[in-house]
Amino acid sequence: MVRADKAGVMFSIDTESGFPNIVRISAAWGLGEVVVKGAVNPDEYTVFKPLVGKKKTRPIMGKSLGDKKRKVVYARSRGRVTRTVNTTKKERESFVLDDNEILRLAEWACAIEKHYERPMDIEWARDGDSGQLFVVQARPETVQALKEAGSLTTYRLKEKGNRALSGLAVGEAIAAAKVCRIQSTRQLGKFKEGSILVTEMTDPDWGPIFKKTKGIITDLGGRTCHAAIVSRELGIPAIVGTGDATKVLRDGQAVTLSCAEGDEGFVYNGLLDFAEETVSLKKLPKTRTPIMLNIASPGGAFRWWKLPCDGIGLARIEFIIANRIQVHPMALAHFDELEDREARRRIEKLTHSYKDKRDYFIDKLAQGIAPIAASQHPRPVIMRLSDFKTNEYAALIGGEQFEQREQNPMLGLRGASRYYHEEFRDAFRLECEAIQRVRNQIGLKNVIVMVPFCRTLDEADKVLRELAENGLVRGPGGLEIYMMCEIPSNAVLAEKFGERFDGFSIGSNDLTQLVLGVDRDSAELAELFDERNEAVKNVVRQIIRAAHKADCKVGICGEAPSDYPEFAAFLVENGIDSISINPDRFIETKKIVAKAEGK
Repeated sequence: MVRADKAGVMFSIDTESGFPNIVRISAAWGLGEVVVKGAVNPDEYTVFKPLVGKKKTRPIMGKSLGDKKRKVVYARSRGRVTRTVNTTKKERESFVLDDNEILRLAEWACAIEKHYERPMDIEWARDGDSGQLFVVQARPETVQALKEAGSLTTYRLKEKGNRALSGLAVGEAIAAAKVCRIQSTRQLGKFKEGSILVTEMTDPDWGPIFKKTKGIITDLGGRTCHAAIVSRELGIPAIVGTGDATKVLRDGQAVTLSCAEGDEGFVYNGLLDFAEETVSLKKLPKTRTPIMLNIASPGGAFRWWKLPCDGIGLARIEFIIANRIQVHPMALAHFDELEDREARRRIEKLTHSYKDKRDYFIDKLAQGIAPIAASQHPRPVIMRLSDFKTNEYAALIGGEQFEQREQNPMLGLRGASRYYHEEFRDAFRLECEAIQRVRNQIGLKNVIVMVPFCRTLDEADKVLRELAENGLVRGPGGLEIYMMCEIPSNAVLAEKFGERFDGFSIGSNDLTQLVLGVDRDSAELAELFDERNEAVKNVVRQIIRAAHKADCKVGICGEAPSDYPEFAAFLVENGIDSISINPDRFIETKKIVAKAEGK
């Protein structure tokens, strides 16, 4: 009915976490059959629903290029309706949809959801002759929409393992069992109940074994393929689009399949111990003190959206750089000067779809920040600027050439001092451009910028000037700029720092390290590293008082409030404005703070 040269599937809800405010679109060349069957790894696009159709915003949060090796087209010969052919190199390396098509489909998804008053599973196609987009099917989403809103089940690996494979995570669970590798329907009889199914791709004929498996791992497919849909409906974890699971994993091999670490799923060698916990969110006490979250990854942000928190108090840009970008920013900004041939080869491979390698950094960083900001919108999300040490920067691809070896990287060229440094200004510009894109182009104005490890007032002024020169001016557009308060000099001059910034976040780890002179990573000195020490508490008290005197908000990010109930009580007594902790400690901390406030 539609002579499709492009087609795919879209959901008006996040299919993995149930987060209601995004549209997920999958797309491939030719007829949509290859997407639904999981015969290809399609492109994926995510759009932030609340800003769809708003003026001056283009709320496309993420684009992921699939390999799209095959496509189904109309057959020219008699007796055949369609045929499967290989895609061209250009098709494999190009996005199927342009931004206008992505946004138009997202608008339609929102309209269809509004009409039916429920999350929807929608199929679409574009006519190759007329260029018109069509919706060809819409039905209710049947998994996330039916889940109980008042509870949250979490999974956590209790030990580390060696990664064998990775792919797209479907669901948020963990499974550990032996592999049963099935190549075709002729082998279905050999499947052993309680195994993890490993195959190239699945189809409806495989129904009899789906209820017997602990998990599914496929070579091909995206989030809307058959294996992904079935695994969601049955509540079992799946990792799809691994590329070569059927070649890497042996029949009978013991593995652990983890979908509990964000968008990316991992297959580990061996049977790893893990924890599963279901908690009720209905009876949580209310607190006067806002409780916020520390978030490490974009995938993790959607995972915890159900928690009744007050925003994100700490998100770290260096986590996105290390995991999503992987390349030293200076190696991208000055690629022509890069001497390491192997680094050049790896960078060329990662950035092959970008004409300007700097755009790779800006694009990937913006796509990492946007989901974190979207997960809490319109609540505040405090995004800390990069705080790698020199040895950590050197470990990035192409990093060795741009970093010096320091005797003590913890006290070396890190945080604020890099942003205005002549040799690293170009890298900082890329960071600022990514934040501008998230705030101004995507429209997520709830992003707050935070400066880490700012040693002096003069350094604070230099960084604020550098931010302004790169389009991040405190005030216009509602932009707030915070500072990490983690150095004794920050405490001593807290009032004067408070005149320059909108807020402080007390970094209890570095502050304790520098107040007590204890290496926080030293096992031998672990007993001395304690935030409850009288000296540390006096400094924290001093910071809170000075911040309030300067009419500056002050919070804390660290584990101390959740690890030590008495420390939480101390913070409440001294009027802390917010407490930010890791998501797995949120419920316990909420109870501790409520109890402290009651006293």
